[in-house]
Amino acid sequence: MYNRPEQVLEKYELEIKSTSKCREGYLCETNQGPKILKEYLGSRERAAFLMEMLDFLWEHGVNVERIVPTGENEPIALHEEETRYLLTDAIPGAECDTRNRNDMITAVHALAKLHNVAEQYENEVPEFVKTSRDSLLLLYEKHNRELNKVKNYVRNRKKKNDFESLFSGCYGAFMDKAFRVTELLQQTEPQEESFGFCHGEFNQHNVIFSRRGTAIVYFDHFSYHIRVSDLANFIRKMMEKNNWNRELGMALILAYHQERKLSDQEMRYLYIYLAYPEKFWKVANHYYNSHKAWISERNI
Repeated sequence: MYNRPEQVLEKYELEIKSTSKCREGYLCETNQGPKILKEYLGSRERAAFLMEMLDFLWEHGVNVERIVPTGENEPIALHEEETRYLLTDAIPGAECDTRNRNDMITAVHALAKLHNVAEQYENEVPEFVKTSRDSLLLLYEKHNRELNKVKNYVRNRKKKNDFESLFSGCYGAFMDKAFRVTELLQQTEPQEESFGFCHGEFNQHNVIFSRRGTAIVYFDHFSYHIRVSDLANFIRKMMEKNNWNRELGMALILAYHQERKLSDQEMRYLYIYLAYPEKFWKVANHYYNSHKAWISERNI
C-alpha cells in the first residue's frame, strides 16, 4: 500500500530514492538532487506564474529554489483527494545567522538583487498576484481598531493583572505613533515604481548559504506589492534578534541601497513600515485572543 507522498511522486519523472518528513513537508532524495514535496493551497494559475517567475530569476543569475513540473508539465500535482502539491528544490546549507552581521548583510544584498532582476520581467503580471494599492493602509487601520478593542477590554477590567497594567501605561504613546504613521500613509500617493515582485516572507529562515551561493527559498507568500515590504520585514526581524540595534538597521538599509538604489517614495514607505508599532500590536493582539488565566512572561 503506497502512502500519500509516494502516490503523488509517481506523477513526476524522477527516480525517488527515499522520502522523510521535514518541516515543510517531505524531503525527497532523487536522481536529480534533493527535493521538497509540500501541500499547496493556491490555484494552479498562481503556481504556474510562480514557476515561470522563479525560472526567470534563475536564468538571470538569482539563486532561488525552482518548482519541478510533473510528467505532464503541470506546476502542481493533484492527489486523488483533490489535495494540491508542489515539488521544489531542496537547497542544503545553513540558514542566515541572526548573530552574524556578514550573514545579514549578504542576505540583504541577495534580496536587492532579486528585486533588481524581477524588475526586468517583461511579461504581464496577472491581477491575482497584485495586492490592492491601499492594502497596507487597510491593514494599519485594522490594527488600530484591534488595539482600541484591547484598550476597552483592559479598561473595563476591575482588577488588572501585570500585563494589563503595563499595557495601560504605554498604550497612549504607542497609539499616538500608530495614528501618526497611519495618517502619513493616508497622505502618501502610491507610485507604480514602488511596486514589484516581492518574496512575501523574507526572513532568516528563507535565506540559505549553500555550496552554490546565497539562495532564497520558500516563495509561498509571493505577491506584486510594495517592494520595500521585504526589506522592512527583514530589518524588523534582525533588529528584534539584536536588541533593536539601530546601527544594524541602518547598515542593512545601506547594504540594500548599494545594490539597488531606493527612491524617495521607497524610503518613505520603509519609514512607514518600520515606524508603525507592529510589535506592540502583535503582543496586545496575542494577549487579547489567548487564555487569560495564565499570563505569558514573554508578553509582559
